[in-house]
Amino acid sequence: MPKGFLTYDLAVALYRHVETIQARASLREQLLRASESVVLNIAEGAGRTGKKDQARFYAIALGSLREVQAVFDLISLQDKQVVGLTDYVAACLYRLIHPKPKP
Repeated sequence: MPKGFLTYDLAVALYRHVETIQARASLREQLLRASESVVLNIAEGAGRTGKKDQARFYAIALGSLREVQAVFDLISLQDKQVVGLTDYVAACLYRLIHPKPKP
């Protein structure tokens, strides 16, 4: 994946943060899988040529991101930097799924 795709780069940064989070084994595994899914689905969507096909993968990535946020709620994560990064990735994905119409 080429550097410079902001949403992808942010998702990778989020994954790196997630790798350092301590949680009960089952939640930690789920958190890692969900954050991996975010990165991988963004990459796969970026490789698609059709806008609807791209949006489908970005929507899957957003669903996985919501799962990451749910785990953060369950473990009462207080790291404002990571929570903020997660919110920013969600906003970027939302914009990729629902682009502003051209005037």
